Amino acid sequence: MQIRKTYREVNPELLYAEIREFVLKQGATLGEEKMETYALPSDTSSFITRGTLTFRVQNEAGKGKECLRAHIVGSARTETKVMLDIDDKLFSPEKVSALQTDLDFIFGSYEVK
Repeated sequence: MQIRKTYREVNPELLYAEIREFVLKQGATLGEEKMETYALPSDTSSFITRGTLTFRVQNEAGKGKECLRAHIVGSARTETKVMLDIDDKLFSPEKVSALQTDLDFIFGSYEVK
């Protein structure tokens, strides 16, 4: 399952941090996290941020398996896009719904529809 959202005037670092906290609240554990910031070639005082988060859940054998990957790209001055790749066999529909509810509550008024 894939969820895509676009937000206007949302700091990508804030979105990154909130997604991390919301998914951890659903019982997943943090796998990898990476955030990079780039200056725009046309305006070195403007930046684009790119972040990636991976989350794992324990399977029956006790090994962690990736259940969700979040990709965030954007700028606080313009748009920030997020794409969530979710393994719905490992991250239940109830958890996905709770994650979407949390995102909508915090960022819903900034979402580009």
